Amino acid sequence: MDWRARLAEYLPPRRARVDAALEAYLTGAPSMPRALLEAMRYATLGAGKRLRPILCIAAAEAMGSDIEQVIPTACALELIHAFSLVHDDLPAMDNDRLRRGQPTVWVRYGETLAILAGDALFAKAFELIAVQAQFSPPDRVVQTLRLIAEAVGASGMCGGQVEDILNEGQAVSEETLRFIHAHKTGALIRASVLSGAILAGADSVAVGALDVYSRAVGIAFQITDDILDESASTEQMGKPAGSDRARRKATYTALFGVETARIHAQRALQDALDALEQFDSYAEPLRWLAYYAVERDR
Repeated sequence: MDWRARLAEYLPPRRARVDAALEAYLTGAPSMPRALLEAMRYATLGAGKRLRPILCIAAAEAMGSDIEQVIPTACALELIHAFSLVHDDLPAMDNDRLRRGQPTVWVRYGETLAILAGDALFAKAFELIAVQAQFSPPDRVVQTLRLIAEAVGASGMCGGQVEDILNEGQAVSEETLRFIHAHKTGALIRASVLSGAILAGADSVAVGALDVYSRAVGIAFQITDDILDESASTEQMGKPAGSDRARRKATYTALFGVETARIHAQRALQDALDALEQFDSYAEPLRWLAYYAVERDR
């Protein structure tokens, strides 16, 4: 059985558990404005890949833990991802009207509510990391909190997004391109893997290996996004195809071309697999997810 078949068995029950938890976490109190809750749920529930929570879960499982031990943090990571997409799609940012095959949040609910829904999702994520203290020792939760906060802030996702915007239409070096990808996309993927491992009690050697793995997967995932933006259809992607090229964004395909970008993605995949050499069969899902990051079609 190849990795695709194994991943097809592995993903559905975990996605279902994450979706059920997200549904429960996004059920509002009577005092919550209904329109805000609707926008938050619209942004989060539905056809997402759930890659980040699944990476968190898979890392925990690789350490001998299970999904229930990390479910609050896994869902927090998905809420942060949803928040980032809501804000990325705004007219002041990427001005996208389509996400996951549906109108973006600002198109559906207006810009003001989209901004506030993103803010509320971000706040809810950190509330869930606090809930994690019911399942994990406090020192592990604090370490995870710092890891995720750094991954999202000025030295992580936000910093990468700024560099992405500032370099639109500019000729960029490979160093700048790698910085953008590693921070804009890779930082939260890294935090997803490492948080699962840390919460499951991984030692420093395992965390170091998973750090290498997660950085490589983050780069591979974003390179594949760049390739799909050039080669996939809008129907496949669930968002406008060719939008990065239209905005003259810094991408691997713009700098190297599609075929060389594929080579870079394969190298990153191999780096990820090599980093897992010390792990046993419990880490197989992490290996399958690395292949998926490169060989997916959306």
